Amino acid sequence: MESIGIISDIHGNSTALTEVLASLKEHAVIRIICLGDLVGKGPQSALAIELCREHCDVVVKGNWDDFILKNHEDDELQWHYDQLNQEQIRYLGTLPESYEFSFGNKNIRLFHSSSRGIYNRVHMHDSYENHAYMFENTDFTGNRIRPDVVGYGDIHGALIKYFNGRILFNTGSVGNPLDINQASYVIIEENEKYDQKSLDFIFKRVLYDVEKELDIARRMRMPKYGEYEKELKTAVYRHRKQ
Repeated sequence: MESIGIISDIHGNSTALTEVLASLKEHAVIRIICLGDLVGKGPQSALAIELCREHCDVVVKGNWDDFILKNHEDDELQWHYDQLNQEQIRYLGTLPESYEFSFGNKNIRLFHSSSRGIYNRVHMHDSYENHAYMFENTDFTGNRIRPDVVGYGDIHGALIKYFNGRILFNTGSVGNPLDINQASYVIIEENEKYDQKSLDFIFKRVLYDVEKELDIARRMRMPKYGEYEKELKTAVYRHRKQ
């Protein structure tokens, strides 16, 4: 029985990432795949990149990983960009936009946001049609496989949904969860019994020291600290209308 760890949306929160990596080690996964957004909103994007490079077998590109390289008119983005060295900047530019593999007789496709691209957001309460379209082969995904399983990040909320034998799941967020204020990730476990193979999806929540993370952000004088504090403590998105 083998298992794979899927993480996403670190957002510069190395405190949460360290705890999640320790949890993954305890579960003895054979490899770790990260679905992007290594950088911003938290204070330690550079460390998050290095930890992911060290521990993850595959890292795909998230929207933050992309636009932090392009938008230097925004003071917040510029601050996060300035924390990175040239090798880390180069690394973000080389990340693939999706990843496909077979596991437990299933074709699995992983990306950050959706089958339309890294800037197309698909929420957990979107229509059946929008969720079903996540399985389509598009100009963004290519047509190498027909996926049985699709996994993504981006929305910072864990979910799993079934479509006539196909499975759509979201990992939630390691560093900026917006459903429960605990770090979130997924383990996919391969099982074989009665001459049949199946995949189990185990959603994990990990406690970490939120105050330690916020203290790092304060000491580094990170922009939009107040918004970051609200999200980490309450799991409520900073721009959500009450």
